[in-house]
Amino acid sequence: MELSGIKTSDKLLIKKLPLHKQIWKYRLILLMLAPAFIYFIIFRYGPMIGLIIAFQDYTPRIGQNFVTAIIKGKWVGLKYFEFFLSNTNSLNALRNTILISLYKLFIGFPFPILLALMLNELKSLRFKKVVQTISYLPHFMSWVILAGILRVLFSPDYGVIIPLFDILKIERVNLLGDARYFRGMLVISEMWQNAGWDSVIYLAALSSLDMELYEAARIDGANRFQQLWSITLPGIASTIIIMFILRIGLIMNAGFDQVFNLLNAAITDVGDIIDTFVYRVGLQQAQYSFSTAIGFFKSLTGFILVLITNRIVKLFGYEGIL
Repeated sequence: MELSGIKTSDKLLIKKLPLHKQIWKYRLILLMLAPAFIYFIIFRYGPMIGLIIAFQDYTPRIGQNFVTAIIKGKWVGLKYFEFFLSNTNSLNALRNTILISLYKLFIGFPFPILLALMLNELKSLRFKKVVQTISYLPHFMSWVILAGILRVLFSPDYGVIIPLFDILKIERVNLLGDARYFRGMLVISEMWQNAGWDSVIYLAALSSLDMELYEAARIDGANRFQQLWSITLPGIASTIIIMFILRIGLIMNAGFDQVFNLLNAAITDVGDIIDTFVYRVGLQQAQYSFSTAIGFFKSLTGFILVLITNRIVKLFGYEGIL
């Protein structure tokens, strides 16, 4: 029997080997993993030492390196966390972040799944490739470009869709500058950018389903919807659950690039999120300890949400990520 590419007998043998012999046995695999391992050590785990300043009154000084500043820094405990949870502007940013993330989760998350299911039903391979290519394209564009495209499309003065408002005799609306529509535009534009790329994962899961199950269902008289409900969705349920758990962990990230490039003064109350708030406070006002505390709060909240969601998923009998 094989599990994850390694036979059960081999796994029992590996457990008996000393650590240095295990490393030597799989030296080529470990060598292939070395660049990714080094990347995470340098750019992910190394900077974690900077989290210390979230509990200090850190002020950079000329001629003083970062380590010395940390050692000599004045400890203030949870001062900046308390200030974040009591400040009106930060609480508004937190509220906007949660709302926008929830909109994207419950409206945007199912869309790549639906797209993958529709693409999987296409009989014409050429047409399927064309649709996939078109849907992937926005993913490779930065939000600087996409924001420019959206402004050209939806500007109330020169937007491409403005003649449609006139034809339908509807009052012109600034969809990107009206607080009533801005969050909806964020959800729609993110779906436009990422749905095609995210659908790749579900298409890969669909390709692994056993076709004999569909043949047996057709023999039993099941229609396309019944096959979808009884075979397709249960077959990719584990993939959907894993992606959902990971998405829950990012609920405190509402998309800095997107919001930063689309935000304007008229919609700050409904569009300002934690990341844009940290950008203003941390970089423009040089309040590094405060912005670090917010970042730590975001990461801790995401980690806790992943653990809770993973636990709930297991209670329902599904396999989580931990």
